[in-house]
Amino acid sequence: MDRLLRFFLDRFIRRGSITFMTASGKTFTCGDGTGEQVRVRVTTKEAERQLLLDPEMSFGETYMDGTFVVEHGTIADVLAIVLDQPDPAPRWAKVRWWLRYLVRNIQQFNPRTRSRSNVERHYDLDGRLYSLFLDADKQYSCAYFETPDTTLDDAQLAKKRHVTAKLLIERGHRVLDIGSGWGGLGLYIAEVAGANVTGVTLSSEQLQVSNARASEKNLAQSAKFLLQDYRDIPGPFDRIVSVGMFEHVGVDHYDTFFKHCAELLDSDGVMLLHSIGRSEGPGITNPWIAKYIFPGGYIPALSEVLPAIERAGLLVCDIEVLRLHYAETLKAWRERFMARREEAVRLYDERFARMWEFYLASSEMSFRKQNLMNFQIQITKRQGIVPMTRDYIGRGEAKLRGTEQGRRPRLQIAGG
Repeated sequence: MDRLLRFFLDRFIRRGSITFMTASGKTFTCGDGTGEQVRVRVTTKEAERQLLLDPEMSFGETYMDGTFVVEHGTIADVLAIVLDQPDPAPRWAKVRWWLRYLVRNIQQFNPRTRSRSNVERHYDLDGRLYSLFLDADKQYSCAYFETPDTTLDDAQLAKKRHVTAKLLIERGHRVLDIGSGWGGLGLYIAEVAGANVTGVTLSSEQLQVSNARASEKNLAQSAKFLLQDYRDIPGPFDRIVSVGMFEHVGVDHYDTFFKHCAELLDSDGVMLLHSIGRSEGPGITNPWIAKYIFPGGYIPALSEVLPAIERAGLLVCDIEVLRLHYAETLKAWRERFMARREEAVRLYDERFARMWEFYLASSEMSFRKQNLMNFQIQITKRQGIVPMTRDYIGRGEAKLRGTEQGRRPRLQIAGG
């Protein structure tokens, strides 16, 4: 087993330097010797076998189980090397990749009942877990870093400002927030832009917090949050926004999503879709992520999204690609989580804390080392709704910033 493990790892690890210790005590080093020196140990023969048979699944599982141990460096350091190789996946694992690709539509089949179940598995975890690492407003999506030294809280505020400016919201507009999370964006739009917001979520935990926050801010009349599937919402709306929800729709449901948005959107309306995306072509969800973190989730390529928008009769007005913004967001989340890791252990257990640590680190390095990004697609139903040049975004952000300073919105979370 030692020779087999070394044979395959030598051919995969070409950049960086990782020293492996096998279950039998043998050591060997892979890579070109550059960068930080990292040392890991595999403690059982079974873990070695699983790493060879299915590395995409077993890498995370063995780390969770404590049979893959990082002895020098961190799991983030290991993942930074592993995900920075010339070939993004070990050659011996590509057969499994193709098999998973063939059944990806089944895994992404998300009717109403399954969608709610998938959401509950991730978003209805103990709310105190998310308070360990999110900003004060509990924004659980890519922040917008206007400068390299922007804090996480300021970057999440900038994201809300940027999104709202692109929507060209006017006072009294009816706004639908699909996948409203803990209510931060919807409350911002209601309070700062003066719109009437309806937010929909499938998470009971998020719904409770959102409505409590709306009451706390005296916004219950202008910001209402519902436990409802987007497919069951009636319209019309002047504006539609969706941030960090589209990754849960599933490829076979893209037509349904955009056709329903077209039905809901007023003829003079504007929609903004903010989602994680892949810069390459269509792919699969990492099997470990699908099993332990986001069941039913999938990161789309633009080539999968744009045809569905076209088939719905909608017009794409603007596409912005945010490249390293999510890497920086995830880095901040990971550092915050690690600073309070013992609290996560007390909430759940050590295995759960290792799982969450691996999730945040692997996600960060996927954005930093591979071809993941975020995109924002601005959509209308007809020409002439959005200005011809993009200058209006900066003007809108400046106006919103002035309103923020006048209102000094509170960022505290009800019950958080």
